[in-house]
Amino acid sequence: MILRSLIAALGLLCCILPALADGQVQKLITPADKARLDKYGDTRKAALAEAKAGNPAELKQLDTLLAKPLVAFSDKDLTGNWRCRTIKAGGLSPLVVYGWFKCRVTDDGSGWRLEKISGSQRTQGRFFDDGDKRSIYLGSGNDDRAKPYGSGPQTDQVGYAFRNSAKEWRIEFPAPYYESKLDIMEFKR
Repeated sequence: MILRSLIAALGLLCCILPALADGQVQKLITPADKARLDKYGDTRKAALAEAKAGNPAELKQLDTLLAKPLVAFSDKDLTGNWRCRTIKAGGLSPLVVYGWFKCRVTDDGSGWRLEKISGSQRTQGRFFDDGDKRSIYLGSGNDDRAKPYGSGPQTDQVGYAFRNSAKEWRIEFPAPYYESKLDIMEFKR
């Protein structure tokens, strides 16, 4: 009885520890999403090249966002409410910059969780450490209630998150299922 209790306690402890890219995320990520991250650099380069043919005002917004220096995640807490918007680069249209919606980041004891709480295209998921200046996001997107990550290629989302300042950060989603070659979700306070 004591041994079972000890094993259960250790199992619970493992569930509440932060998930790191060198461990938990590698167990969770689908082979398709791993392949998308493996091709991230090439996908991003192609999408941004196509975006240059987009609306000049929107291209200026994209260039301004991407020119900002990256800073570490380690010294800031992302929890709280954020304004968020999606930028679609390459694919069906060269470049589309959407308006602002509401997002929220919470910490459930095992790491940061994102939820887009307004607008038609929702997302929710979790972040995993991937070095000092980058995190991996595994989530699910849908027009309705988001399904759990791993439900399939139409809803699964994977991306790299980068922080620009205490009040700005973004997630870059390579080869999303719909419309574009690269989706960038921008966050501001």
